[in-house]
Amino acid sequence: MSPVLRPYRQLAAIPHLPWLLLWSVVGRIHLPATPLAVSFLIAGWTGSYAVAGVVGGALTLGMGVAGPMRGRAADRSPAGRLLLVTASGYGVGIVVLGLLPGFTPGSAWPVAAVVAFLTGLSTPPVTAMSRASFPRLATGSARSAVFTVEASVQEAMYIAGPAGAAVVVAVWNGQVALWLCGALAVLGALGFGGALRRAGLDQPAGLAAERGRRTLLRDRPLVLAFGASLCMVASLVSIDLVIIAWARDLGTPAVAGVLTAVWGLGSLVGGLIAGGLGGQARFPRRMLLMALGVAPLVLVLPPVLEPSSVWLIGLVLGVGGMAIAPAIAANNERISGLAPEDRKVEAFGWMGTFTTAGSALALPLAGSLLDHFGPAAAAGASTAAALLGAVLASRVREREAVPVG
Repeated sequence: MSPVLRPYRQLAAIPHLPWLLLWSVVGRIHLPATPLAVSFLIAGWTGSYAVAGVVGGALTLGMGVAGPMRGRAADRSPAGRLLLVTASGYGVGIVVLGLLPGFTPGSAWPVAAVVAFLTGLSTPPVTAMSRASFPRLATGSARSAVFTVEASVQEAMYIAGPAGAAVVVAVWNGQVALWLCGALAVLGALGFGGALRRAGLDQPAGLAAERGRRTLLRDRPLVLAFGASLCMVASLVSIDLVIIAWARDLGTPAVAGVLTAVWGLGSLVGGLIAGGLGGQARFPRRMLLMALGVAPLVLVLPPVLEPSSVWLIGLVLGVGGMAIAPAIAANNERISGLAPEDRKVEAFGWMGTFTTAGSALALPLAGSLLDHFGPAAAAGASTAAALLGAVLASRVREREAVPVG
């Protein structure tokens, strides 16, 4: 057996784990696709991309705000019941959001923003629950491999999800795309709940006393790990915006999709290689490698290099992207190891809140740098964010997970 393939064969041999991975993908592929569908639907209704951004932002805000609350609920109640309740609320919200443009004038868009926020609050916590459940089945090298596979698959989803939504919008319309995303979310949540039940993971991992439990935000190692997550996402979304802005300024917006796909494929390849190597994932080193992968973009973008070469930028993105999935996997594994056994879903819920904050903070800053100094400056800020994440990661003290409070 090839040493690179051994961890993946171990994963395939673990009962129930492949199905958990599969249903977690079905339950999450809607996440990168829904904002695009919302943008097309609301922009077509109101004629304003700014309004579309507000409604999409309300949906994202709801997801971020409710992350820790959904995580705490998952740590204290049967998974199947929570997934059924949240999937029902999310499905109803998506249906209503899709119906509004057909029954109300564009001036009623604030109602859509409220519906989007409430829908975000109801998002099924498949991401957090899947990351908390994997270590209950996989240990040792298999545990590192499953987090790497999950991170690599996530990169693939962020390529396929928006592309699929764009195709549906082109063939039908934004309403159909949004409802398809909602259907996948509901189907994935229910299927994932069934996979958890068959694996014997439907019940919470622990039953700690409710009173006297301190917030996880008072756990310094976890907060540092959350901060590293924030910096990582801030770096990545900044580069996304840089790619889009550069291609748009060039007059060839389609190039942005190609470059983003190259970046994602590089990450996918890097993740699969890292997962097959085995051994302990060193998060600070992987964050540093991610920063070093982003840094060369400063040298190949305007105004440092003008005119820039799409081939050169693609090469940098493809090679540098190989560090992304390994860094994401190491971060998820680190948080899983630091979180108390009975509060892992809550920890990943907080991670989701921090990553949402990272995106919200980075996008305005990157946009300002693009407007005033050009793409190279925004890429420099992305590099700085990744370096800060590496510093925070290096200060996380390794320990066995123990209950907080």
